[in-house]
Amino acid sequence: MNRRRMKWGILLGVMAVLVSCGKEAPKVVPTSFETLTIEKQDIVVPVKFSAKLKGKDEVNISPQVSGQLMRIDVVEGQQVKKGTVLFVIDSRNAQLDLEAAQANLEAAIARESSAKLEYESNRNLYEKNIVSRYMLDNSENSYKQAQAAVSQAQAAVSRSKVNLGFCTITSPVTGVIGEVPVSPGDQVSPGVRLTVVSRNDLMDAQFSISESVLEEAYSSGSERKMKDVLDYLPDVTFLMKNGTEYAHKGRITRAAGIVNATTGTIACKATFPNPEGILYSGIQGTIILPLDTKDVIVIPQVAVVRLQDRSLVYKVQPDGTATAVTVTTESFSSGQDIIVTSGLEPGDKIVTVGANNVTEGQRVIF
Repeated sequence: MNRRRMKWGILLGVMAVLVSCGKEAPKVVPTSFETLTIEKQDIVVPVKFSAKLKGKDEVNISPQVSGQLMRIDVVEGQQVKKGTVLFVIDSRNAQLDLEAAQANLEAAIARESSAKLEYESNRNLYEKNIVSRYMLDNSENSYKQAQAAVSQAQAAVSRSKVNLGFCTITSPVTGVIGEVPVSPGDQVSPGVRLTVVSRNDLMDAQFSISESVLEEAYSSGSERKMKDVLDYLPDVTFLMKNGTEYAHKGRITRAAGIVNATTGTIACKATFPNPEGILYSGIQGTIILPLDTKDVIVIPQVAVVRLQDRSLVYKVQPDGTATAVTVTTESFSSGQDIIVTSGLEPGDKIVTVGANNVTEGQRVIF
């Protein structure tokens, strides 16, 4: 009897649970939407350009004379001052040439001295009517030829000294040593590149800027000189390949006077200070030019719904329902916001948060 009561009790309990479950309807959680009324505003748009760094003064070092390379007094990456000895070429032949030139000069001076004595003697004799005018003129010509020979010999000595000096190659600027593709013992000659010395206290970032960007940066630039346009442009930032911003700002200092007909761009250079020597020639990165842009429509990225090749925004109608409109956009800043170039007008109200959950004609404002 007790077992039968227990079974009925369990059965009634299960039925009660089932009945109670059947009575509970699932709760409907309404989707929440946020809206935004469109207004035009002024913003700063960071325009980016690929760039490559180069030393302000980058000098190719090549020998002026031929010979065997005896010494290399620097290493790649070494900081050097103007006048520092970089390379030494075998100077023995140049030294012999100088000694021969000096000997020829001494002989020429001796001949000049003899010719001078003969001319002065003939002039005295001519004044006493002892020698003819012909002999006087001959001696004078010989003296002038001797003087010219001395001048030629002096030039040969100077040239030999210069060639001897060329055997010791010094740095023409203060900077850092680039690649050294030669070794002691190599035979070098004019035109062979020994290294590059790059002045790195100032660095030039080379990049190309579109003509339209210049026009946007300074609408009346065509009416002024290029220098005025460059002075008007703001400071620029150099972004390393790893995403790090270089600490010092730069200025756009040069722009070509001709637009490339193929690309529609102008070659430019931005100069950056490099007091810590962090920047090197050949580094690639990005130039960021902040441009003041007026009267633009900016909306949050979350308001844009991507559908294949279209960008949609849900516009709120007067009755509170949402209608999809196609917009054209441009990326902007950190990526949280986006610029709308067409499809919306000031005063329009759009769905922002929850736009991905909206369906056409759905009421989003109650």
